[in-house]
Amino acid sequence: MCRWPMVALPQQLSNETSLHVSKGSVPHITLLASGGGQRAAVGLMGSLYQMEKDGLLDSLLYLGGVSGSTWSMSSIYDDPQWSTSMDKAVSRLSGPGVKLEDALAWLGERAKEEHFSLSDIWGVLTSAGIMKQMNKRHLSDEASRNATNPYPIYNAIEKHCFSHGPTEGKWFEVSPHEAGFTDLGFFIETSLLGSKFENGELLEKKPEMDMIKLQGVLGSAMAHEDTIRGLVPPWLNVSGHVDGAAEDYLRVYNALEKLVALTRSTIKDPEALSDLDELQQILGDKLKHNESAWLEPEGSEQRRSVFHQSSEELLASVATWSESLKDGAFKTHVSLLTKKVLPKIMTWEWGTTRNFLFQYQDSVVPTCLQSHERFHLIDAGLMINAPYPSFLGEKRDIDLIIAPEYSAGTMFETLTFARDYAAEMQKPFPQIDDRILQERDWPKDCYVFEGKENEASIVYMPLFNRRNCKDAEEVKAKMEEFSTFQGPFSQEKMEFVMETAKANMKNNKETLLEQIHKAVLHRQRKS
Repeated sequence: MCRWPMVALPQQLSNETSLHVSKGSVPHITLLASGGGQRAAVGLMGSLYQMEKDGLLDSLLYLGGVSGSTWSMSSIYDDPQWSTSMDKAVSRLSGPGVKLEDALAWLGERAKEEHFSLSDIWGVLTSAGIMKQMNKRHLSDEASRNATNPYPIYNAIEKHCFSHGPTEGKWFEVSPHEAGFTDLGFFIETSLLGSKFENGELLEKKPEMDMIKLQGVLGSAMAHEDTIRGLVPPWLNVSGHVDGAAEDYLRVYNALEKLVALTRSTIKDPEALSDLDELQQILGDKLKHNESAWLEPEGSEQRRSVFHQSSEELLASVATWSESLKDGAFKTHVSLLTKKVLPKIMTWEWGTTRNFLFQYQDSVVPTCLQSHERFHLIDAGLMINAPYPSFLGEKRDIDLIIAPEYSAGTMFETLTFARDYAAEMQKPFPQIDDRILQERDWPKDCYVFEGKENEASIVYMPLFNRRNCKDAEEVKAKMEEFSTFQGPFSQEKMEFVMETAKANMKNNKETLLEQIHKAVLHRQRKS
């Protein structure tokens, strides 16, 4: 595996121990950042910032992410020397951002492409609206860098195999050098992801997707029906009423709502903001309009008809609002959005790219991949909301995993899901004492699960915990305040998450140093 070459032990460890570390016995240490939308993106920035200030960042060989944490990864790696100073990356989050016309210019170009999907739209809006940056470089560009940064591994899953295929066909990883299926062991050069293959032969080279689109692919939790079910309004959350027909409508509504919120973050004109307020009001009114009519139909066909009509009315109301705008730049920009985006919302197509395993003649390749000319890469957090699959086993032979946990949902879930995955795939994983699961509602700020022999040790660090929350209710309240599916954070919210993540790292510096020391010994025993 190719990688960037330089990894160093923390200065404190070098000074305070008598360890003599040769090039061959440098420990394999990775930071695995969980998903969690903007909470994860900002939290990872804070964690890395504090590690750099404490002299710990140099010990990382790899940096892995899923979902929201990949948004900040795609941003920071724009700077070839980011790990020597996190100040620039952090300051960008408070910067002026991206103009709507620049975002839409990019979107207009993507809309001409064969595999234009909602991932393009989500990518440009999260890039411009949340990360305040339009990053048009290609991931493979980083393969030639002679940098001291940790080597980045981005993670996704294949949508069809996730729903209908074996575990081996689900997890997908992308690095500067290669892209492919972790457990199948089939990879291509990253620059060829999206090119046309048949039976393993390259038929036509296509342009590589840029980091804006990749960001949309990696953080697309809304692409899956389970996410939509979690966004059901209270009045519709009645047993027997949330079926496929309701979900079709809700995905349209939620996509429009997120689109409005992210568009708002790219503009400053008071009149345009007022127009968006009006649209938001229209969407809210439409959702609540004639609620009883949606709850009354009992037959599946009748319900589907009612919800389909409601979806069309919702989109029509957006088009009417767009036409009513005063002539000018904002109307022009909005017209592009409505013309290109609304049809994709109806078809709900995400992460479409050409399948390099199409017609590949190998019995190991599952039917869910072999028989389709295209596959759909979506948010890996839907399977495991932390990138453990790419870092378990012999390929990267990890000694220590540092795992800041930014996820919503049940605490320790990423750990237990990873443990179950490891057991199924017969990969090493440290022992997890199930008694700690009793602390899920009010966790400690740091847990250590020590590996034996070929198992990596894990330092697990929940964002909201006993040190910064007085009880379980406060943890719950914080997770709701900084929920995953909301509009871009205010400056105050960003700073709070950033400072919380920094404090978690700072408070556990000694634990990290101790585990890095043990990782050195672990590596030496292997050498």
